Amino acid sequence: MPHVNAKVSAVAATGMAAVPAAAAPPPPPPRRWEGVDPALERMVLRACLDQAPERRRVREAFKDVQLSIDHCLFKAQYSDIGTKESYERNSRGVEIFSKCWFPENHRMKAIVCLCHGYGDTCTFFLDGIARKIASAGYGVFALDYPGFGLSEGLHGYIPSFDTLVDDVAEHFAKIKGNPEYRELPSFLFGQSMGGAVALKIHFKQPKEWNGAILVAPMCKISDDVVPAWPVQQVLIFLAKLLPKEKLVPNKDLAELAFKEKEKQEQCSYNVIAYKDKPRLRTALEMLRTTQEIESRLDEVSLPIIILHGDADLVTDPGVSKDLYEKAKTSDKMLCLYKDAYHAILEGEPDEGIFKVLDDIISWLDQHSAKEIPSS
Repeated sequence: MPHVNAKVSAVAATGMAAVPAAAAPPPPPPRRWEGVDPALERMVLRACLDQAPERRRVREAFKDVQLSIDHCLFKAQYSDIGTKESYERNSRGVEIFSKCWFPENHRMKAIVCLCHGYGDTCTFFLDGIARKIASAGYGVFALDYPGFGLSEGLHGYIPSFDTLVDDVAEHFAKIKGNPEYRELPSFLFGQSMGGAVALKIHFKQPKEWNGAILVAPMCKISDDVVPAWPVQQVLIFLAKLLPKEKLVPNKDLAELAFKEKEKQEQCSYNVIAYKDKPRLRTALEMLRTTQEIESRLDEVSLPIIILHGDADLVTDPGVSKDLYEKAKTSDKMLCLYKDAYHAILEGEPDEGIFKVLDDIISWLDQHSAKEIPSS
């Protein structure tokens, strides 16, 4: 008699098929933001942010959550600060979002025109920075670049850095031409990629600004972030064929930029920031721009203050030192912060953030006092 598996025989004898045990239901996905309404969280996480209308819808739904996070830039309270948000089509027909912050009950000392960093918007951390500067008596003006934040354009796409600079310069020219501000000193403020924007504006308008504040300026992207040379050559070729594709390998910039883990995690609340892989043309334009700026450091002729963390792994603090040494202006100041990372205005300990802000305001006070006409 042939051998028969006892277990099979037993099942056959009962006339029943083996039924596998029911699988346990999968655990719910982890919550991205504790305390946020689940329906709102789902809406934000499922949104496609490629175009401005959806970015605007997400920001409008989420802005109260953003303001409630436990970050020193949002917790600080300043009285008598007015704000205004607006949309306006520029000369190219692109609808641009802008925001301003201003002292309501005392005279404005000067105007400060903010240029935000790569992927960013003027409605998140930059809002807290602007409020602090406005509380010291300054009118602060900012816009989202085309393709970033709430302005029109494909998200994260820079087809031409020069065109982006022209758009920013056009917007700031309207502000400076306002009769209310025409007699006031005007300063550029550029953070990271915004530092490159500010310097390019200065190169276009060497006599039109009273000074520039450059925070971790993108004069050169750190070698830790830039792809290896052979990869760069492949990407340059592909950018001609697929300029909008997200194919550039990149590291977690928030991890590199933010020293404090909790503040790094709070970046996730900046829900309309561009956080994906850089688009091919964008990466190429940024690389070319830094190469141009690095070759033109000796053309910088306006008063400048450069503020940079000496442990920055995103933009090279060594090139900030070169800028300080090569700039032909005699009115220049370099502030290097020991062991500080890239995001010196958002990602450091609270006292470090306010130290940098105090240094900026002190410099502004000194330079705006020189320029204000006597009444």
